[in-house]
Amino acid sequence: MTQPISSHEKARAIVNAALERKAEEPIALDVRELTSFTEAFVVVVGRSDRQIRSIAEEVTRMLKQSGDAPLGVEGLDEGRWVLIDGNDVICHIFSPESREHYDLERLWHDATRIELDLPEGTSQEEASP
Repeated sequence: MTQPISSHEKARAIVNAALERKAEEPIALDVRELTSFTEAFVVVVGRSDRQIRSIAEEVTRMLKQSGDAPLGVEGLDEGRWVLIDGNDVICHIFSPESREHYDLERLWHDATRIELDLPEGTSQEEASP
């Protein structure tokens, strides 16, 4: 039996899976002190409906492969905002326009950013102060 991983480690694994499909502008927020329904949010951008679906499929595959299948996936048909409920980590995959419109970084501005240790050449989007 595998050891459970922390929500921070899971958020990093989700970001890495998303980056495998060329996701952009990744951030992860620790929301444990702000809400009771999850511990962290991951937010990434895909440049097209097709890429957003591909990112969602890769994140879902990785979670299932790790023995931690998502509780649900919403928005795959529209491809503008896909939400993957990974229980303790919720992944939001946005189109650039949807990310700007919903502005989760501003909405959850009190959340602490999770350090992602991103590969060289990948920038972590700055969260709003």
